[in-house]
Amino acid sequence: MRSGQLHYEILHALIDRGSAPSPEELQARLICTRAELDRAFEELAEAHGLVLHPGTHDVWAIHPFSLAPTPFVVESGERKWWGNCAWCSLGIAVLVGGRCVVTTTLGAEGERVRLTVENGRVTPADLVVHFPVPMVRAWDNVVYTCSTMLVFRDEAQVGEWSTRHRIPRGDVQPVTKVLELAKRWYGEHLRPDWTKKSVAEARAIFTDLGFKHSVWSLPEQEGRF
Repeated sequence: MRSGQLHYEILHALIDRGSAPSPEELQARLICTRAELDRAFEELAEAHGLVLHPGTHDVWAIHPFSLAPTPFVVESGERKWWGNCAWCSLGIAVLVGGRCVVTTTLGAEGERVRLTVENGRVTPADLVVHFPVPMVRAWDNVVYTCSTMLVFRDEAQVGEWSTRHRIPRGDVQPVTKVLELAKRWYGEHLRPDWTKKSVAEARAIFTDLGFKHSVWSLPEQEGRF
């Protein structure tokens, strides 16, 4: 069994019903033993295809979805999901399609805002997203990394927030550009033959989008991001 198949089944269930399938459901869908399923979970986690709760085979996050509560709620009709961050929440909207609404608060502490994604556009278009953690260190603690990718009113608010919380000020991108990033990053996630992007592919996406801040710098090396 390929770990990409497991990735597909989990995402497909999340999109359809808002929750992950049980191990028994996955075994039936993938026609495998529990030991084979657990090995696939471990392979997927090792490849940064998902995040498991420590010491278990229970999914904590499978980007762009979080299976634990976050400051981001994405809605499409009656379906709802948690996004790991601003980037991920827009990625959910890309995968789900149609009209999606992302509800969050500025800086995860202030004014409540709603972003509507429809027909490839996001409104309001004048908000920004802060990226304080360098991408080269994103997977050192990816849950923390995602928790800091928040929506703000403008760069001045980012500066004040960063100083107050003693979190380094990183790159600030307009929410419209982050939607384009989400399209490029998550557009092919719902494929049975999905594989994690390579470092070279990630670097190419950041370059194509014009991301020049050091936060987006990645080393010239082989491997998956």
